[in-house]
Amino acid sequence: MDSMNRREMCVALSSMLLMTATKGEAQKAMTVPAPPGSADDPVLSASRAFTFDSLAVVKTEVGESRAVTRGVLPTGEAIEMHETTLRPGFMPHPPHKHRHSEFVMIREGTLEFDNDGKTERVGPGGVLFFASDKLHGMKNVGQVDAKYFVISIGRDSPAVKV
Repeated sequence: MDSMNRREMCVALSSMLLMTATKGEAQKAMTVPAPPGSADDPVLSASRAFTFDSLAVVKTEVGESRAVTRGVLPTGEAIEMHETTLRPGFMPHPPHKHRHSEFVMIREGTLEFDNDGKTERVGPGGVLFFASDKLHGMKNVGQVDAKYFVISIGRDSPAVKV
């Protein structure tokens, strides 16, 4: 390893802290990641590749998670991305809502999407969108592990109504 920039150092330190946390703390931290855009988040101004094998794995009671990146883009948007493996029959967390928005891109398995009380099944190649301040949740209703990427966009600051 030649050198690490500030963002890479933050990602590495965060991963090490999560790995040393207790099982319950690690599960809580990874099943509902902290919203992006905190004062400690780095500015993501350099392009780079993230190899799957380089992503630290955090085991949870319902599967596992791999943090990809989090930070603030030079244009001001706060983002966070992680990959989750969810065992059959489980939910990553109870239905909830938050200020930031999320996209979920399903690689494998079948998820049941709770969209503000309406359910829909979505499989490989499907994409879910969790709008800001709308109740949402999901559950692996298939027979195999569900694998999906989550991209969170925005901050959890008070809404500005348009």
